[in-house]
Amino acid sequence: MTEPTTLPPGVERSALCDTVRSHLSRGGGVLLTGPAGIGRTTVVARLSAELRTRGHQVLSCSPSPAEQDSPFLGLIDLLADVADETLASLAAHERAALEGALLRGESAGPAAGRDALVLRIAVRKVLALLGTAGPVLLVVDDAQWLDRPTAEVLKYLARRADSGLSVLATLRTGDDPGSSSDRSVLELCAQPVRRICVPPLTAHEVGELLERHDHPSWPRPLLARLHQASGGNPRTALELSSALDERVRLEGNDLPDSNEPLPVPDSLRRPILDRIGALPASARQMLVVAGTAVRPTVELLRRAGCRHASADLDTCVRGGIIRIVPASDHGTIRFLDPLTPMVLQSETPYERLLEAHRVLADASDDAVERAHHIARLAAGPDPVVAARLSAAASAARRRGAPRTAARLGRLAAEYTPAGQAYADIERRLTAAEDGIEAGDLGFARQLAHEVLGSADRPADRVRAWNVVIDSCGQAMAEIADVFPEAVRDAAGDPELLAQLHYRMSWREWMVGGSAPRAHGHAVRAAGLAARTGDRRTELMALTQQAALELFLGLPEAETTLAAALAAPHDVHAMTHHNGPVYLKYRFHLVRDELGEARAELRTLVYRLRQRGSADSLSQCLIGLAQVEIQRGRCRPALTIARQSLRIVEEAGLSQGPAWYAVSLAETAGGSLSRALTAAETARRHSEDDDDRLFLPRALHAEGRVRLFSGQSGAAVELLRHAGELETAQGQRDPATRRWHADLAEALAADGAPDEAEAVIALARRQAERLGRLGILATLDRAAAAVASARGQLPRAAGQLEKATARLRASGYPLEEARARAALGRVRRQLGDEAAARAAFSAALRIFTKSDARPWAAMTRAERDRTQDGSACLPEGGSWSDHLTSTERSVVARVAQGATNREIAAGLVLSVKTVEAALTRAYRKLGAKSRVDITRMVMTRPMA
Repeated sequence: MTEPTTLPPGVERSALCDTVRSHLSRGGGVLLTGPAGIGRTTVVARLSAELRTRGHQVLSCSPSPAEQDSPFLGLIDLLADVADETLASLAAHERAALEGALLRGESAGPAAGRDALVLRIAVRKVLALLGTAGPVLLVVDDAQWLDRPTAEVLKYLARRADSGLSVLATLRTGDDPGSSSDRSVLELCAQPVRRICVPPLTAHEVGELLERHDHPSWPRPLLARLHQASGGNPRTALELSSALDERVRLEGNDLPDSNEPLPVPDSLRRPILDRIGALPASARQMLVVAGTAVRPTVELLRRAGCRHASADLDTCVRGGIIRIVPASDHGTIRFLDPLTPMVLQSETPYERLLEAHRVLADASDDAVERAHHIARLAAGPDPVVAARLSAAASAARRRGAPRTAARLGRLAAEYTPAGQAYADIERRLTAAEDGIEAGDLGFARQLAHEVLGSADRPADRVRAWNVVIDSCGQAMAEIADVFPEAVRDAAGDPELLAQLHYRMSWREWMVGGSAPRAHGHAVRAAGLAARTGDRRTELMALTQQAALELFLGLPEAETTLAAALAAPHDVHAMTHHNGPVYLKYRFHLVRDELGEARAELRTLVYRLRQRGSADSLSQCLIGLAQVEIQRGRCRPALTIARQSLRIVEEAGLSQGPAWYAVSLAETAGGSLSRALTAAETARRHSEDDDDRLFLPRALHAEGRVRLFSGQSGAAVELLRHAGELETAQGQRDPATRRWHADLAEALAADGAPDEAEAVIALARRQAERLGRLGILATLDRAAAAVASARGQLPRAAGQLEKATARLRASGYPLEEARARAALGRVRRQLGDEAAARAAFSAALRIFTKSDARPWAAMTRAERDRTQDGSACLPEGGSWSDHLTSTERSVVARVAQGATNREIAAGLVLSVKTVEAALTRAYRKLGAKSRVDITRMVMTRPMA
């Protein structure tokens, strides 16, 4: 079956596609699992189209429930594009058996007995013939409905380790128990096989999906509700959005408010109603009560009058409607489909819903739960209800649940009577500030503008302006007109001006690009706040002042930070990513105290996970990822950086910093191609936000990737621009932004040693003045690159020896390994092959221990390089172009340093088969040794 050339619009799913592609490139199989609509078929279609463009032959089938009992229908689809001429090369009895199964010949019909074995052998031979023209990938979408005879053929092929096939299958989970199980479908896939569950979309990805399908651009709070209701399922999200769009158009563009349920189309509502309709009456009533509760538990349902709660819950669990976490009497109840409570609410009569709210309000001993139900029972504004909601919001805030606090605070404002204007404003502002903490920036902005439309007191207006400013994230260039209005509204009040000068400091640094001017605002903010007793603003302003003094290389930075850390403390400031505790880790970093920096950040991350803003948690994770890279812990760094990215995507925050962290982590321990994509994405976000504070870091990340990829000219352009921006901002401490050594090395590689030497000299003076030993060590390595470019090899070797010693003493393993690899290259140029191999081996040990995979592979290839002739690929060619699937798998493992015995064990082949495949690969590639093989794989990626 031929795949469509035009794919339906969807989200990229880049990380998932990279994982699947990487596994398939090594041979074997992948099983993608997930519920209907999660995007398994879309992922398969994208991968199939991409692999076809790279020369793969993709044979696919997509069975349906109606075809499950039709023998060999799956095989007919798989081999539909195989020409009769290919079958003609088979022996007569083999061709007859295969044509019979494919319903092509006169003897068309199902194979049985001995013919079944002949058929399997015939299919295997046909696929082997196809494999001579390029790698073959079998795709079985919705494998749970594959007919049994085809499944038996594929299982036979999967058991043949030398078949050289790759298999990509998908399995729909949550269907009829009689459909194929995971174990049965896994048997279709060649070994090694990997089972991957397709994850739900993030809120950001749901927005991207709707945009690509030309759906309306919903406000962020509404988009968040669509994401939550769909559970991240693409098909469900599209259907909900379509139903919402239809209702909005019919009702005149009136968007539902936060208390109004979303419309659920019949295509989604009917299956839920069918499942619920099959339950006993008591179980249905229990589900109505559970769906009405904020946090339903078994104990709450019992107190609410559900007398048979245990039995009814067990029925619903077995019916796949709910689960209990943990499975105990007090466990929390979770609906497996988030649409179920929405459908229940829309289908239940209003009187029954009111009764559910009434019994839950009486039964709950939780202030948040009780206030929620009391509000639903109120007919209109009520001061008692408003007060209870406000108290519940405070309770949620103390628990570290700012999103819940924001929602309850807004409800409190809505139930506040018209004659209590000041209470209404206070509640809206508090809810807006909770929205900032929760990362719900659009919600916060909306409330702030509501206040600005009615408030007249300076304190209220400036507080609302602060919310507007804080909600813009990195994009402070968008609010240039806000500051003059806010200053006017402050009416000369020093306490209010302190808050505004603190925020003007950030804008001057981020948008104005001037650390000295930003420092002036921070000093003024701290002084005004101290005079008026505003300790929170004073601490935040002192922290900003200390950060700027560190950047500017001023000696008073340490004293200023100590003042910010001194008592009395403020909880908000002490857990904020712009607060003194967070800044403390950066002071540790410039002093090369990596262990202390990690300890500070881990403690802060733990606190923020308990209660804290999404923005602060993301920023702390970014810092922790950088520290882990510097400590030589590449795998944890990758995990942490990706966590940060997920957080900002879910919260709708500026993504530039998180993509920057991903780029650094991929450069150290992942893939240079993914690192480049992440760096380019970080740069685009910074440019879109006009964020001059962060843009140099994004440029530095991209420049490093270009440098390590051998693109010295592009690296120079990017790194020079980063340096110019940082210098213009006033940077005088090279340890705060470590671009100097990378720029010097790029300049040396690009034939500009004099400019490189000038960069090193300036940075060295600054580093020596401040005692930055780690920076001096990296500058020694850069100086060696300059000496090497000038042909001064003995001098370069001496400088690299000095650099490795300094870097080892400072505790930077990856930087030390880079210096040792550079020393190996210099020693080889000097003709000292033994010393070169020793230097490469030492670098390789460090890279391997650090799990710096791309560096380890490159260093291993350099270490093993001999002086005999090298194999040469045609210009523009790939090492994989003319190899069979088995040969590609063997070659890929050789490049990773595996022995023939290890390769045989990993691929489930005999050692003789591996040796034969390697011999053929040598001949096809013109290679003389494993070193030649490794270099080809590293320099020419697989097509």
